[in-house]
Formats: sequence, structure tokens, C-alpha cells
Amino acid sequence: MEKETTNTQDTYEKLARQLDQFIVGVPFSPTLIEILKILYPDDEVDMALKMSFENKTAAQLAGETGEDETTVRERLGRMARRGTVYTAKQPERERTYRLLPSMVGFSDAPFFAGKDTETTRALAPLWVKYSKEEFGDELERGMPLLRVIPIAESLKDASEILPFDAIKDRLDGVEFMAVAHCACRQMRRYIGEGCDHSLETCLHFDGMGRYVVEQGMGRQVDRDEVLKILEEATGEGLVHVCDNIDGRLSTICSCCSCCCVFLHTKKAYGRDNLARSNYVVSIEVEDCAGCGTCEERCPMGATAVGEDKVAIVDGATCIGCGVCVPSCSTGAAGLVLREGAAPPPDAVQLVTARIKK
Repeated sequence: MEKETTNTQDTYEKLARQLDQFIVGVPFSPTLIEILKILYPDDEVDMALKMSFENKTAAQLAGETGEDETTVRERLGRMARRGTVYTAKQPERERTYRLLPSMVGFSDAPFFAGKDTETTRALAPLWVKYSKEEFGDELERGMPLLRVIPIAESLKDASEILPFDAIKDRLDGVEFMAVAHCACRQMRRYIGEGCDHSLETCLHFDGMGRYVVEQGMGRQVDRDEVLKILEEATGEGLVHVCDNIDGRLSTICSCCSCCCVFLHTKKAYGRDNLARSNYVVSIEVEDCAGCGTCEERCPMGATAVGEDKVAIVDGATCIGCGVCVPSCSTGAAGLVLREGAAPPPDAVQLVTARIKK
């Protein structure tokens, strides 16, 4: 029995090293091993060890593993439903499979459906703990994976919206849209923390969207509902973030600083894990009523009412989300272009910055 336990431990440590090779990895931690034991049971961990982040058909994987194709296909289906393997049927293409990375992937996929299960309850405290440990370091390594999307309506000059920040225009190039539940807020609720913000707010597009719907983790939506979800999230004071890659739009999350693994750790521990937008809040002093609403709404604590009853913005702390602007009754607050505005990195730049040395 002792030998079997040792072998199992070694197996999961080997899987941890394998999963750590992606551009967003999973540095070794005893907490990580406990997570992997829940996510990759029995023969599924053996299957994962024989896979990679490269797309392959079930026939190819069966040939490489020496197993029956039907058996392999059934196992891959279980793993996809569990949130550890990616697959989505593409028009006129044979179905392929690959390992899901940690994010967006096996850290949040089990929570997408919004179901309170034994598995999600077991994973929640482990992921919260791990995000404070090595995983928190991983998320800020090299270059941020996500960036803040400014609320276009919050700009003082609408003509200054940059192409890569014009979400409505970029949605026109998306073929498939889906919505799922926020993993971060569910995790916090399961451990008795968090907030009462809406849960069905995470948007996924094209390939990831198809995967989410196909595996019963979310539902398909159209462009109008996407915009409605974003508008309602803005009303709640949630911050919109997306992929930090120019020309790529696979996910939009609407985050709160009390639960989000990025915003919470950035605010609480000063982690450089989220790229701020190219904008910063500006206050028209003569119009400011000193009501303090912007101070209450700011997710990062970047705005405060000074002794002269006028709101003051710490530009270095402001992430340029604009959630404080809609609630400004006098119209004193607005987003303006930040000095040194630049487009997000392209895929090559991001990967290069995050390659493990």
C-alpha cells in the first residue's frame, strides 16, 4: 500500500511538471498536488501524461498509447466534461483534443456551470490558497495575461477610443459567443467570503465558447445579450478584463476586487498581474460635488475625496476601468488617454516574455 501511494504521488508530481510548461503554468506546491488529485482521477491522470497542449485526434492518441480508440475517446470525453481537456467540434474538421492549461482552463472550467457540487466545494479552498502561493507568482511572471477594458461610455472624448479597446466593434468579428459563471466568486462563496455580485458574467468566444456550451458549462448568447451582460456588470461596478493580446478576443471577465484572483491579489498584495488600460480617470474640479461615490465605486482604492471636498485620483493606482464614471452625478469624472498609450502585445511578444528560463 505504501508503494502504491508513493507511485501515485510521483505520478501527480510528473503531471504538475508537465502542466507547468504552458505559457501560464502551475509551479509546484503541495496544494497543487491536492488539486490535481481531484481533477485527474484514476486512468485520466495516465491519459493526461500522454497528452500535450497540441491538438490531436482520438485516433492519433490511441495509436500513441496503444489503446482502443473507443476507450480513448470515452476517456477524453470524461476529461472534457471535467474541465481538464479541450475539445470542440469545428465545421468540416475532425474533432481534436488537447490538455487545457491552468487559465483559462482547469482552474476555472469546473466552476463554469455554476453548480454547487462536492468537487467544486473541495477545489475552492485549495485554489484560493494556491493563488496566494506559487500560482500568484505565476500570474505576474513576465507579462500580464489579462488587461483592463475601459468602459467606452466613460471616455470624456469618445473619439479617443483605441481600436483594440472598442469592444462593440471587436464583437463583430466573433462567430460564436457564450456565457458561463464566474469561478472566482463561487470559490470565495464556498469558503464563506466574497460578495453578492452576479455570477453569470464570464463571456467566452469562438473556440472556447463552443467548448463551454458543448460540455454543458455555459449557454450560447448573441451579440445583444453580450452587450446587456456587460452593461449590467458595469452597473454593479464590475471591471471588464480580456486577453492581453492584440487582435485576440477569447474571454471577457467582469471582475470584483474582493474575489477576482487578479484584482484581489493586485489590490491586496500589489501584484503586477494585470495590465491597466490606456486610460486614467480625470476629475473636473469645478464640477466635483465631493459626494464620494467614485471613492466607493473604485475597485482599487485609487480615488478619494480630499479635505477640500474634491475627488483626487492616484493615477499610478488607477487601472483605467471607468466604473466610477457612470455613477458621477455631476459628470465631473471621465476617462482620458494615459501618457504613453500603446497597443497590447502580440502573441509572439507575450509568449516570449513568459517563456520559462
